[in-house]
Amino acid sequence: MRIYFDMCSLQRPLDDQTQLRILVETQAILGALALCQSGAVDLIASDAHIFEMEANPEVVRRDYVAQVLDKATQFVPLNDPIANRAQTFVEAGIKPLDALHLASAIEVQADLFCTCDDRFLKKAQVLDTSPTKVVSPLELIAELQT
Repeated sequence: MRIYFDMCSLQRPLDDQTQLRILVETQAILGALALCQSGAVDLIASDAHIFEMEANPEVVRRDYVAQVLDKATQFVPLNDPIANRAQTFVEAGIKPLDALHLASAIEVQADLFCTCDDRFLKKAQVLDTSPTKVVSPLELIAELQT
């Protein structure tokens, strides 16, 4: 199983854990990342992650994401097919950076793409993202248990 997390999912453990939804999503993501660390699941990183990470002014968040991405078993460099697919997603109403993340995941045929962003999730789930399935953190855990 190969998983691509967008940046909001990767950073969920750093969000306000007093909110129940965030706490539950954090536990789901940390559980999936533990499976990645154990080698049971593959973590995918990309140029989109690096760009977004380096643009983050918060050092703690940058350092945390760098540590997580360091455990990735595959890295996706930006290329023309990814850029072209991302552009079609932008035309479908997805934000450019989200579109790059999703296109990167599809390019390497990730099994799952995880996001905490409800608007992005809703838009992405109606697009053709085959063979990659777009899921929320809770859906991710359900997928990992099957």
